[in-house]
Amino acid sequence: MRYELMLPSQIRTAIDENWPVVLPLGVLEYHGEHLPVGLDTLVVIRSAELLEKEMNMVILPAFYYGAGSYFVEPPEGNGTVHVPSEALQPFAKELFSSLLRIGFRNIHGFIHHQTENFVAGMPTDLAFKMGGRQATFAFLEKDRGEGWWGDNKMKDYYAKHDEGDNPFNWIQVHPLMDDHIIENFEFDHAGLGETSLLMSLMPQAVKMDQLSTEKWYLESAARSTQAFGDKARDMIHQRMRKILG
Repeated sequence: MRYELMLPSQIRTAIDENWPVVLPLGVLEYHGEHLPVGLDTLVVIRSAELLEKEMNMVILPAFYYGAGSYFVEPPEGNGTVHVPSEALQPFAKELFSSLLRIGFRNIHGFIHHQTENFVAGMPTDLAFKMGGRQATFAFLEKDRGEGWWGDNKMKDYYAKHDEGDNPFNWIQVHPLMDDHIIENFEFDHAGLGETSLLMSLMPQAVKMDQLSTEKWYLESAARSTQAFGDKARDMIHQRMRKILG
């Protein structure tokens, strides 16, 4: 369910039943002349909406204002919005803190922007990961008091941890595509991979008659097909279902 449309009684049901809460994360960034600037976020939103048809889940309003960066094209006339990570981190902390206070304990951010090196991290995902950790530590200390982990009542912490009862999993940030998907698809910027994926998830947003291949990263886009995008869509769907299921 879309969070902004939920009634308080529905929110309480989602908390009681520990529904997964999905936060689509992304940027507004130039993706050639044939693709919308919100592509990185739109593919996360549409992937979540497809999975919502199969399971109970909460989809939060998407956050588009990540660190787009200007290394692809300058923003003038091209539309890229860049909010630096040092501004994102305190926002992420406050957002996640609020979600924890509401009662959610199964929060998942998904991001597609600059995630080919997700383990090392990039500005947007690192800001939200750190914000999530800060929110969790602050919430636990306020809720359980200082020294909560060292208390003798916590002697079974590691046993519960192994069983999946881990408060540091209350908030997680994931790439939309993991290494397996990237190895079996085409990870790029506005080329064959992203163009095909958006053809699959939101075909009305792709304008191939406006494609310009004057830049190297756009050359492969001419070979894009919806069928190829369906391949990534299905792998993403299976992975999200496993994470959230």
